[in-house]
Amino acid sequence: MWVTDECKNSFMEMKWKKVHRYIVFKIDEKSRLVTVDKVGGPGESYGDLAASLPDDDCRYAVFDFDFVTVDNCRKSKIFFIAWSPTASRIRAKMLYATSKDGLRRALDGISYEVQATDPAEMGFDVIQDRAK
Repeated sequence: MWVTDECKNSFMEMKWKKVHRYIVFKIDEKSRLVTVDKVGGPGESYGDLAASLPDDDCRYAVFDFDFVTVDNCRKSKIFFIAWSPTASRIRAKMLYATSKDGLRRALDGISYEVQATDPAEMGFDVIQDRAK
């Protein structure tokens, strides 16, 4: 499994330049390349990310979560989401499970990881609770 330069560059733009709110990655099963599937603009929300994930196929996503601490400080944490819905094919689930660590290593600066098989497991409340 190889991570394309487009994935690394898009992640760096999100991390440092705040050009993207989220990035969705997919694996091309024939070439075994991780590629960018969708990019969310800075004005998009977590709900937009959740809506962009397919109901019947696996994906990886990173989300730049901005929040304010109890001390009134603005902070940002990057979440890595491994999306593997129950309706996806067994082969896809296995491929995504075995490739996850390689992508995580290529994307330096991820604060938290969420693994989800249905939307409730990656709800906005889950993200908020982890960021605190």
